[in-house]
Amino acid sequence: MKDTHVLTTADAVGGVWRYAVDLGRALTERGHRTTMAVMGPLPSAAQRREARRAGLSVVARPFSLEWMEDPWTDVQRSGQWLLNLEQRSRPDVVHLNGYAHAALPWRAPVIVVAHSCVRSWWTAVHCEPAPAALTRYTAAVRSGLRAAAAVIAPTQGMATMLAHEYGVHADDVQVIPNGRPGVGRGPLDQVSVAKEPFVLAAGRLWDEGKNIAALCRVAPSLLWPVCVAGATGGPQTACSEFEGVRLLGGLTQAQMTSWYRRAAIYALPAHYEPFGLSVLEAAAAGCALVLGDIATLRENWTGAAVFVNPRDPDALLLALRRLIAKPHEREDLACRAQARAAAFTIERTAGRYAQVYEAITA
Repeated sequence: MKDTHVLTTADAVGGVWRYAVDLGRALTERGHRTTMAVMGPLPSAAQRREARRAGLSVVARPFSLEWMEDPWTDVQRSGQWLLNLEQRSRPDVVHLNGYAHAALPWRAPVIVVAHSCVRSWWTAVHCEPAPAALTRYTAAVRSGLRAAAAVIAPTQGMATMLAHEYGVHADDVQVIPNGRPGVGRGPLDQVSVAKEPFVLAAGRLWDEGKNIAALCRVAPSLLWPVCVAGATGGPQTACSEFEGVRLLGGLTQAQMTSWYRRAAIYALPAHYEPFGLSVLEAAAAGCALVLGDIATLRENWTGAAVFVNPRDPDALLLALRRLIAKPHEREDLACRAQARAAAFTIERTAGRYAQVYEAITA
């Protein structure tokens, strides 16, 4: 199906931006058009240039996102903005990377992509049911899931979490793994070339789901330094207090690619990670992977990573020490990770989405 016009939503603060731009570029190459409606913090000038180079039309407004604190006035306002945008641009498909707006009276068919959700994050991080304060959020997500013509998750594990938290049938959720440009094109037998002796992690330091603080706490007991890329803020900025930790701050995509290529080990002892684009990027760059032992990461990386209980710092320390001390084991693990990453191409992802668009507009 060619020349489908897709209106998609995104934000500029996390992995959804990376996903939306990569997918939009791949869809453009297949003959489709994408208008990207960005909410939350406004995209930077560099992000806008990147989107234009990808062939995307970008419009942005600084509305609060539905997972933020007390966002509902802004959610209503952004919903009207999106409906007006649809009326003007007349897309064939509305592709929402969120939930609440799916229940709006759209003209075009709507898909919802479940990148994460507050309830499943809470359950994974706190090991307890979500609090009553999330009642309105829960109702908005359920309404959006019911209204969508198709619901997509990046892993079966995320589909299972949707079923548990919101009562949808996991079999009704289509699983389309995310992809990245250029994966599978690296030298599988030369992953150790130019690798440097440090451990890399990436993610928002204040996100307890990423559990980067656990890595920072074991850093003083490692022979190698730990480098952490990502936005700082909140109490977890205290990671800088640990010996052996270097905070890189927010980096551009080109800078991140350089760090992945240099790092010998990538560690993400996550409590919660519905897919893990950073894991895919690190694997594609030939990093040995040390990951939290959770279902969604097991789903994609079993046999190509070392898994540790994210609540056991001793297990994380031992796993990192072993890979640091055993270069042949580390390089073998990196080769297996890079080979596994080759399956997650953006071309395959875009092809699957194009099929969904065609099915719901038929």
